[in-house]
Amino acid sequence: MYYERLKYLREEKDLTLYYLSEYLKLNREVYGQYEREYVIMPIKHLISICNFFNVSLDYVFNFNNNRQYINCIKEVDWIKAGSRLKEFRQELKLTQEKLAKKLNIARSIIGEYEKGNFPIATHTLYDVCKKYKISADYLLGRIDEPKYLK
Repeated sequence: MYYERLKYLREEKDLTLYYLSEYLKLNREVYGQYEREYVIMPIKHLISICNFFNVSLDYVFNFNNNRQYINCIKEVDWIKAGSRLKEFRQELKLTQEKLAKKLNIARSIIGEYEKGNFPIATHTLYDVCKKYKISADYLLGRIDEPKYLK
């Protein structure tokens, strides 16, 4: 999902796991597990890493080679992100239940994401974006264009 790009970015800047774990206020072993994808990194930490390296989520997810989008917003408004997820789901003419089934998660979780009650899980965001070729940065409201990946 993201481990190759995270490792590349860290090594490109000649940074240690310890340095990034300190930046995120995590134990070094925990960050190491995230970077190797032994454990999926929570979206808030992944966004922090993207901001640290000044790269897009789409780049980190290896959806494209565009390191950064123009006018990318650093913070995520989870209400806006939920609204975009809902708009996108409706554009596809999918119910919450059908989308949840395709993503193998509970329908209620889709509802909570759409209300902005909690952040979209990293693996769910990745699955939606990969399956439907939509930008993770767009869905999270970090950019307005491009909406779709090539």
